[in-house]
Amino acid sequence: MSEQPTSKEAFQRLVEGNDRFIEGDSNFSRQDTLDRSGQAPFAVILGCSDSRVPAELVFDQGLGDLFVIRIAGNVIAPSQIGSIEFAVERFGTPLVIVLGHTSCGAISATVEALMNPTVQTQCLNIGSIVKRIAPSVQELLNSGANLNKDQLISSACKANIRSSVNQLQHSSEFIEEMVEAGKLAIVGAEYDLETGRVNFLNTVE
Repeated sequence: MSEQPTSKEAFQRLVEGNDRFIEGDSNFSRQDTLDRSGQAPFAVILGCSDSRVPAELVFDQGLGDLFVIRIAGNVIAPSQIGSIEFAVERFGTPLVIVLGHTSCGAISATVEALMNPTVQTQCLNIGSIVKRIAPSVQELLNSGANLNKDQLISSACKANIRSSVNQLQHSSEFIEEMVEAGKLAIVGAEYDLETGRVNFLNTVE
């Protein structure tokens, strides 16, 4: 296994890659490499399944650079935690990004479900995703803030990212130990669909 960067160095690589993506100066490093079999992912991206947010493009990274896990609403469940544990243990990956995005359909579905509880979706399994997002949205609804639907969705997107980061930090003894040892950092981020900018909700010291 090749030597991994520090968490801070990995974070900076993602920041610089997103800058290239926004500027239209992507180099898609290692996309044309002859060695397609190896990998040494320097970051785990737990992102939403939305087709407009492909992590390798957004961060301008190549084959083997990112360990990407995608699920609608970038929610935390045991299978996602296990996948992250695998990458950190197997490859020494020093950074995890929980990547949400603006105008998230899973967030919108949750807002609609909570605002109209009598309306049932025909897709029953969507409820498992809504259930994981609902506490963050419900907290906003209970706060008394006078938000319209669009404002609520925007605030809920960020609240859900923070909730996922918090769950990840405390749902795995292994991950918690790695964070405490300074070998792993977990960062929340929101991708702006209009600008292409990844806005980080916290950083790596």
